[in-house]
Amino acid sequence: MTNQIKIAVVGVGRWGVHLLRNFLENPQVAVAAVVDPNSERLATVQRQYFFSKTTEKSILLTTEWQKIKQITDLDAVVIATPASTHYSLITDALNWGYHVLAEKPLTLNLKECHELCQLAQKRQRQLMVDHTYLFHPAVERGQVVVQEGELGDLRYGYACRTHLGPVRQDVDALWDLAIHDIAIFNTWLGQQPVSVQASGRVWLQGGQGEHGGHGRISPLSSPSGLADLVWVTLTYPNGFQAYIHLCWLNPDKQRRLVVVGSRGSLIFDEMSAASPLTLLHGELEMQANHFIPVNQSQQVLQVEKNEPLKRVCDRFVHCIHNNTPCMVSSGWIGTQLVNILAALTESLNQNGKLVVLNTDHY
Repeated sequence: MTNQIKIAVVGVGRWGVHLLRNFLENPQVAVAAVVDPNSERLATVQRQYFFSKTTEKSILLTTEWQKIKQITDLDAVVIATPASTHYSLITDALNWGYHVLAEKPLTLNLKECHELCQLAQKRQRQLMVDHTYLFHPAVERGQVVVQEGELGDLRYGYACRTHLGPVRQDVDALWDLAIHDIAIFNTWLGQQPVSVQASGRVWLQGGQGEHGGHGRISPLSSPSGLADLVWVTLTYPNGFQAYIHLCWLNPDKQRRLVVVGSRGSLIFDEMSAASPLTLLHGELEMQANHFIPVNQSQQVLQVEKNEPLKRVCDRFVHCIHNNTPCMVSSGWIGTQLVNILAALTESLNQNGKLVVLNTDHY
């Protein structure tokens, strides 16, 4: 196909291979390079995707990031590496003239996020963040339901994201898991939180060299302790509050988010493949000095069957073709989410102190 976008995929670990697969399947894209410092991963990718000698010769497989500059007319890079590496890689890519799709979070530092967004604007390149849930058909349908007022007056929301691993060693459960549910609440409400709180517990990777189970808990305020369990509270401008439970040592795997209103609740349950989005109608009515449930019903909402990550990749291609920002998941939206996570970290390290968000920069 002519006018294909030439892309380099950087990082082919657990998530990067899914990005690679989607771009290889996209007829508008030519994958020109795969970069990973781990030569064994490159060998696996070579066996799995590049069995054709013709294809293999046309794609650069390298452990050295700088080598992508050898590729003529490279348009974009896709970065699926640890977040601690994002700033330097994205800075290089933008300065070399490439559009960038980065795995979430954009970086682990709010100042760096600002710098990257400003650099993308200066270089007139697109910077997009892979907040995959924002492209989930159930999340898109849920946004319409909430914003059209089907739930009545919004009261509160809650979410639970738990599983037994994988346990990260670079960030805590907050940075690993919370960004998904925060992004969904923000999108459904059409607002950013004005204040946040977080509290949690550390069992596995504690501060001052403490490790291991048997109930041994490190102080939350320790900067070297990675929280395994985190409880989050988000407060929005209209008074709506969302509560999020995050844990990576709970065998009860849950991926569930709910918004409760005066006339019903909307439930996004990712673990229910057949019916991920359900609208429960029901309210309370005073009858003879008692509150009685009335108008109860359940409606499973139909949603499009489409892989969210494929839609992320398709949107990135569209943004490159038109050189226009992704309104759903631009670098600036990624920066807003990092701002919230940074405030939650401040609260977590001060034992749940209320932290007011500074949103002046947006």
